[in-house]
Amino acid sequence: MAKTWIATQWGDLDGWEFVEQEVRPPAQGEVTIRVEASGVNPADRKHVMAPRPGLELPVQIGYEVSGTLSAVGPDTEIASGGGAIGDAVLAFRIAGGYATELTVPASDVYAKPESLGFPEAANLLLAGSTASQMLNVTGVSEGDTILVHGASGAVGVSILQQARDLGARVVGTASEARFDEVRRFGGEPIAYGPGLLDRARAAAPEGYAAALDAIGTDEAIDTSLALVADRDRVVTIAAPGRAAAEGFKAVNGNQPESVAYRNGVRAELIRRAGSGELVVPIARTFALADALEALRFLSEGHPGGKLALLPE
Repeated sequence: MAKTWIATQWGDLDGWEFVEQEVRPPAQGEVTIRVEASGVNPADRKHVMAPRPGLELPVQIGYEVSGTLSAVGPDTEIASGGGAIGDAVLAFRIAGGYATELTVPASDVYAKPESLGFPEAANLLLAGSTASQMLNVTGVSEGDTILVHGASGAVGVSILQQARDLGARVVGTASEARFDEVRRFGGEPIAYGPGLLDRARAAAPEGYAAALDAIGTDEAIDTSLALVADRDRVVTIAAPGRAAAEGFKAVNGNQPESVAYRNGVRAELIRRAGSGELVVPIARTFALADALEALRFLSEGHPGGKLALLPE
């Protein structure tokens, strides 16, 4: 039996339960993972706040994990090739990651680099692939100066590193308490709040090629639109309503083009994390049984890095 978190009703955390479930043996094309760490993301909570097409209660929670293979389906290899019982792996775009053990499609499972810890591995791909897509859809390239809103958050930190590797200069908004984190990953911090537009202009008098928004505030969107004339080079992951109304880009993990892109960059992101080119800062770990506490902590503001759930 495995322990797993499920949402038994639509809405906030009051409808979540930590239950025991049988783990289904893997069929061909599937593997079973004994979980060592589960990634914690805002989407874990948001995606069961209201009914969604194609999703039925109860809903298993969690999209990314790391652990070891405990069973492999017949004639099955994981996405990175091979795969034997006991191998360390990570998986992304799965369902039910808040669990002690689960069976998932082998096509979503990759070998975990030895240099990457389980908590880091379990938090790499959702934020990393989101950041990669934001850079891709805005065409960021060498020599560009870009503005990133929420630069010290999980997606922002990944944008900073990936943009640096592209040869772009990044000015990133953050609270003053998080300026060192922005600098650590190659960005130039400016404070959000009143006067942001003037500070952003002063930081890059030459102008900005693109603006990437990971927080969705009106201040962030207004500043982006004031500084970047080409709305094809403005993107948000947090203000889809304004994007639709004002003609700039919004991406989310449920769009077919997002699914295809994010699936396609998984192997490269894992390679870069394994080589140390892409760092996943971990702020804190929680016991799996304390998942609700972890999500409340995440929602309170700035945890200072990613959170991971560990089985007891």
